[in-house]
Amino acid sequence: MGRISYKSAKEIERMREAGYVVSVVLAALREAAQPGVSTLELDKLAYDLIAKHGGTPSFLNHRAGDEVYHWSICASVDEEVVHGIPRAERKLVEGQILSIDVGVKLRGYHGDSAITVPIGQISEEKQKLIDVTRESLWAGIRAIRPRGRIQDIGRAVQEVVESNGFTVVEALTGHGIGKNLWEEPEIYNYVASDRPNPLMLEGLTIAIEPMVNAGTPDVECLEDGWTIVSADNRPSAHFEHTVAITRHGYEILTLGPHDPVDLSKDRAAAKGPRT
Repeated sequence: MGRISYKSAKEIERMREAGYVVSVVLAALREAAQPGVSTLELDKLAYDLIAKHGGTPSFLNHRAGDEVYHWSICASVDEEVVHGIPRAERKLVEGQILSIDVGVKLRGYHGDSAITVPIGQISEEKQKLIDVTRESLWAGIRAIRPRGRIQDIGRAVQEVVESNGFTVVEALTGHGIGKNLWEEPEIYNYVASDRPNPLMLEGLTIAIEPMVNAGTPDVECLEDGWTIVSADNRPSAHFEHTVAITRHGYEILTLGPHDPVDLSKDRAAAKGPRT
């Protein structure tokens, strides 16, 4: 495991600003994601909004080996788990679910969050998948305790997912975040007893992001080099928040317009317990 970066109050304030822009963009994309709209149209909307707020898309021109990502968001439909490429010909259809992942770099720091939304009326299974994945994210967040262990998060996520008959994608993880979009440590969504399990210390900033499949947890990468799909082509959902560990608990840095239900239902959860 590499070196973990702990952030100062000033750095966390910068990340809070970036996180708010992420939330504004996701709120707009959630409203725009309707039958007949292409995922490339959503990508353009995101780019324009991010630029309007003085930021840059974290994902745009990101390199992974020899591959370069040329889009501002990831837009993953149905069996696409993550990293779905926005395309003009990919028009949304009633009954689908769409995972939207947005990252914003602002004043040198990143915010990162994701939601999964229904396109029109969807099946009961897909709605349950969305609900359970979202609840597993919040379970993982609520498991945070200063000087607790990173794997406390994965244990909480896994319990919610598997008790509802779904599976955690073990091949993909959350991550540290700050000046870089991906930093140490990796945040597993299950109990990975053979992996590093660092303490959660004040100033640690992480992106928690359960990726949950309706069927097998196994995934495959398509020939485009980016899109990860479920191996059995059953639907998948994805939710994510950027969170800072504080002296007394945690603060969710990407809360805002795209997540109003949690704010009204459980406002205290946004800044965690005072322990």
